[in-house]
Amino acid sequence: MARTLAGDLDAYGELVARYTAVAHRAAALSGAGADAEDVVQEAFVKAFRKLRTFRAGEPFKPWLLRIVVNEASNLRRSLHRRGALALRTARTDPVDGPENDVLGEERRDALLTAVRALPDRDRLVLTCRYFLELSEAETAQVLGWPAGSVKSRTARALARLRNRLGAHTTEEVSGA
Repeated sequence: MARTLAGDLDAYGELVARYTAVAHRAAALSGAGADAEDVVQEAFVKAFRKLRTFRAGEPFKPWLLRIVVNEASNLRRSLHRRGALALRTARTDPVDGPENDVLGEERRDALLTAVRALPDRDRLVLTCRYFLELSEAETAQVLGWPAGSVKSRTARALARLRNRLGAHTTEEVSGA
């Protein structure tokens, strides 16, 4: 990051290469759906333009992901106004065995459907904490919330998610 702040474009290219995958997941899970690539590209352009606002010594990832989440939110609002909100996810984990593949896929689909149905704040905090595997501090930075709010909102969001999924999947959600 120091090289980037000093004007080294190759160094910024290295940051883009390093963080594109997580930025894409963040965009997709924040509601960008099929437009996740566009959101990520716009976020990297905006991040480059706003490098002067980056605080030296701070981690780059949460700063970038906040821009990504904001871009995805802007897109979502725009699509919603037109009545065409589309959500997709970018990550799946393999499960062993054909019957487990089907069960795992059904569980994943049920979980993702339930997460998508949550209010924006709940979906965003769960996306950051569990799908993007950010710490509470990083999540606070990405979402622009006080650190204490992340913990309480995560707990409330998990409770809502458990209610949506029903009692038979509660153990899986609490282990998330």
